[in-house]
Amino acid sequence: MNKESQIIENVSDIYQWLEDELAGLGQSCDACGKCCDFESFGHRLYVTTPELIYLRHFVGQGIKEMTDGVCPYRVNGQCTVYDWRFSGCRIFTCKGDAEKENAICEQAISKFRVLCDESDIPYHYVYLKDGLQMMSEHTD
Repeated sequence: MNKESQIIENVSDIYQWLEDELAGLGQSCDACGKCCDFESFGHRLYVTTPELIYLRHFVGQGIKEMTDGVCPYRVNGQCTVYDWRFSGCRIFTCKGDAEKENAICEQAISKFRVLCDESDIPYHYVYLKDGLQMMSEHTD
């Protein structure tokens, strides 16, 4: 198995771990898409290197740039990359318990950092806009 395939598999495992952890919180997402408009919702989405590699694997060369404060993968109010969405998108819910979500987020970030170390890839934790730009520059 090549390095990228191993990273994809490991990110998938982390996302499954996240789903299991989040199921225990008993909160859910209504998939309204409001939180994808980061500026109006008052937050920023940060992503890690392995998550960007994972997304690129599934969307191919079609990495979209973020031109405003809205996730470029939100189309008509819905996430077009829902199955491959980032950990922050999985963790955060409008009605969630912020303290519990933050604790799970810290654990997930730690797992992504370890994955970078084990895979010998640079660890980045960057604003989505910067991460997408970084990935589009590396796929041209």
